[in-house]
Amino acid sequence: WLKFRRKSCVSPDGHTSAPLDAMQPTTAILALAAFASAAHSIAAVSLRRNRARQEPDTSCGKGFDNLVKGSQDYYRTAAVELWTHPSHVSDNATFEAEFECWFASMCTTKCGGLPSQADSRKKALAETCRNVQADWLKVWNMFSQDEIKYFKKNYPSNEVQEEGEDTVHYKQAMETAKEVNKKEVLCLTLFTIDDECVKW
Repeated sequence: WLKFRRKSCVSPDGHTSAPLDAMQPTTAILALAAFASAAHSIAAVSLRRNRARQEPDTSCGKGFDNLVKGSQDYYRTAAVELWTHPSHVSDNATFEAEFECWFASMCTTKCGGLPSQADSRKKALAETCRNVQADWLKVWNMFSQDEIKYFKKNYPSNEVQEEGEDTVHYKQAMETAKEVNKKEVLCLTLFTIDDECVKW
């Protein structure tokens, strides 16, 4: 029906640019590539989310509310006794759900069957954990190799990002709680192990 002539753009100085319709395929290709890339990213995120929804979440064991009262009381006391640093004193409330999750996980897994080392380290552990001048490395150095493996494997904040993406953790709030309160989390871990994983 209608025939369109190819149109060129003429600048004020008389130079002629490429025809408009000649540039349109390039623009279309770039737009298509951008759309395909975005679609791939969305699909990858959706797949990870669907996988997380399909798999049962056992990262908190059987859950803090399902622990026996004696175990819950143990944690409540520890949360007061161990969070004494002026900068962290209220973090036990700020990250309450995260710390309860880790404690419940340890109780549910019986701390991976790790033996108590209370006889050899509990006094030093208590002094280090209550000393606000001592940093988390002093506590970390009290971990046995088996305890290090257990902590790294079972603390629920594994990285789930793909290569080239920013670091993302399975439970980002758990990772944040650990990084902000690393010494306290490590102290809670060792005390729980040394008290025979609070088996009452």
